[in-house]
Amino acid sequence: MDHAETPRAPLVASGAPRYDGLSMALHWLTLGLLIVLFGAIWARERASDGDAALALLTIHRSAGALVWAVTLARLAWKVRGGRTPALPSSTPRMQRWAARANEYALYLLLAVQPVTGFVQSVARGKPFPLLGLSVPAVMARDKDLSHLFHAVHEASATVLLILVGLHACAALFHGLVLRDGVLGTMLPAGRRPLRK
Repeated sequence: MDHAETPRAPLVASGAPRYDGLSMALHWLTLGLLIVLFGAIWARERASDGDAALALLTIHRSAGALVWAVTLARLAWKVRGGRTPALPSSTPRMQRWAARANEYALYLLLAVQPVTGFVQSVARGKPFPLLGLSVPAVMARDKDLSHLFHAVHEASATVLLILVGLHACAALFHGLVLRDGVLGTMLPAGRRPLRK
């Protein structure tokens, strides 16, 4: 006996509200920079060559500075004119609250995390390369301050990874299980439905 399959809802419903193009571009740029940032620092921890380790640290610092700049741009655009689609009306209140809390915490960490790394580097009392420039030593070495900001930087990096993971899992749950269109609001490929 044949059973007709229930058609599955598309990832992006035709005419559904979506994030604007600039918001999408900045979102995916942030993800790309985070991959570079974490990849560089993890590779540095395993590097046996001193020059390679220094180059990876420079990449990490530069990616962090770019994450900071992109985050400020995202926040400015969000306030000034970015389009943020509402969650479906079927989304439970607790899920809405969790999504909003995760979003705010992500923005906070993306804005603060690079600053903690920068202060840690400055507190070492030595010049260091950043985005192709040399940041001069502006203070004498402060070992305690450097250690403090190193600890804060590492702890907040762990929290950032957890929040990014939760954000990704929630997006995939909406896209692959609930299929309520939430995932599609941030997928550039879904902007225009495919035509036959």
